[in-house]
Amino acid sequence: MSLTPNTLKTLGLAELAAQPHWPSAVVAGEAHYADTNPVQFRSPIDGSVIGSFAPAPAGMVKMALEAAHGAYLKWRTVPAPKRGEFVRRIGEKVRERKSELAQVITLEAGKIRAEAEGEVQEWIDICEFAVGLSRQLHGLTIASERQDHRMMEQWHPIGTIGVISAFNFPMAVWAWNAMLALVCGDSVVWKPSEKTPLCALAVQRLIDEVTAEMGDAIPAHLCQLVNGLADVGEAIAASPLVPLVSATGSTRMGRAVAQTVAARLGRSLLELGGNNAMIVAPSADLELAVRAIVFAAAGTAGQRCTTLRRLIVHESVLDTVVSRVQKAYQTLPIGDPRKDGVLIGPLIDSHSFEQMQASLQAVVAQGGKIVCGGERVTEGVPAGGYYVRPAIVSVPGNLPAVCHETFAPILYVMPYSEFQDAVELQNGVPQGLSSAIFTESMKEAELFVSAAGSDCGIANVNIGTSGAEIGGAFGGEKDTGGGRESGSDSWKAYMRRTTNTINYGNALPLAQGIKFDV
Repeated sequence: MSLTPNTLKTLGLAELAAQPHWPSAVVAGEAHYADTNPVQFRSPIDGSVIGSFAPAPAGMVKMALEAAHGAYLKWRTVPAPKRGEFVRRIGEKVRERKSELAQVITLEAGKIRAEAEGEVQEWIDICEFAVGLSRQLHGLTIASERQDHRMMEQWHPIGTIGVISAFNFPMAVWAWNAMLALVCGDSVVWKPSEKTPLCALAVQRLIDEVTAEMGDAIPAHLCQLVNGLADVGEAIAASPLVPLVSATGSTRMGRAVAQTVAARLGRSLLELGGNNAMIVAPSADLELAVRAIVFAAAGTAGQRCTTLRRLIVHESVLDTVVSRVQKAYQTLPIGDPRKDGVLIGPLIDSHSFEQMQASLQAVVAQGGKIVCGGERVTEGVPAGGYYVRPAIVSVPGNLPAVCHETFAPILYVMPYSEFQDAVELQNGVPQGLSSAIFTESMKEAELFVSAAGSDCGIANVNIGTSGAEIGGAFGGEKDTGGGRESGSDSWKAYMRRTTNTINYGNALPLAQGIKFDV
């Protein structure tokens, strides 16, 4: 399985495709090829080999880091609105290639066409957000206690940003970080998932093309790409040239990154596991709720960090909700994500399928009951891909298996009687990314989003857990890592704060009224 010659040409990948292996890295605008043992990557659509790349060795990672640092030293003094112009042109180029970029996402990540194009749209949206932001990187003027003094706060570029991303959003997560980092005056080194290297190469070629078109207006090679395995991420996390590392993936990976970065007193921005819940109250609009449940739980084959994994339903409407969701599941078209009408594509690989089966076995052993789904689909789908029917599992509460996030379409359904019980169930897992409630009660809605309600970074009312807009800060608490990306004031993570005190008088008074006459 491969991309068409026309798509390869449009994405600037045609020359690279002529090589026996895809590049190990793109540094300073040039493709580099390592002599390490090549790693194959496959399409989840049918398990066929797309290609291979030789993982980048330490020397290549060092070269990328040094190139990014050199670019940052020039970029940091470029006025922010001019940095915004670079991002604006990137956004225009992404619009032109939306369809082709989405095709690569579908090929490597298995997303249906609508979701793949939606991911590219996220890149476009964050470009627009960042362009506006480039004229709003403001600090504060602060009243001084000393006469003829002024205090002010400034935000300056921080340096090279390390981005470590996962397979499920192979372009958008990088864009959330990189577009903000660029307008903030930073450079970027990116280690994508080894499962989606073509997505990363297509992104990098687009960036390099815009860079070439702008010529001397901007420093060259602000973004570097390094394809590799875990050791590449470890090298980025350990480098003193990278003051901030943004990592998306499992909690286990995030802990390792955080410890490495903390050991050198750097910063980490972590977007890790989610175990997201929705409460369905007795007053809920059930038609609205069921539609939200189905997309949030089954969309992207359950492979979003914001996927709905726990459904907490009032006992008075439990049977009705489960019956309606089960009926909706039976109508979901499962198959080749490139085909019109398909809503559920494949799991990323066999390991993901095995993890799903292990979780189902574990929850049954602990007292859960499979209501429907969970089995592999083999008819009417491409052979070699791992397609599954989304599962619904009835559980009495947060069993041990429920507290563990499985990156697959398993929806655990549990009852509640009192509202506070539902909130405790919602909060009773280690993760804290996204949450939702469906209710017509203003009191319940307000309690849910209050300090005594959901403990997640995202708390929604009458919409599902997934599908966040880029205008709001994205991230979560507890084992989710505490990071925030994308909108609101997330830009501050990519900058350093400096407080300035300016004396425009003729005296030298000390703060706090201290006398120290010399």
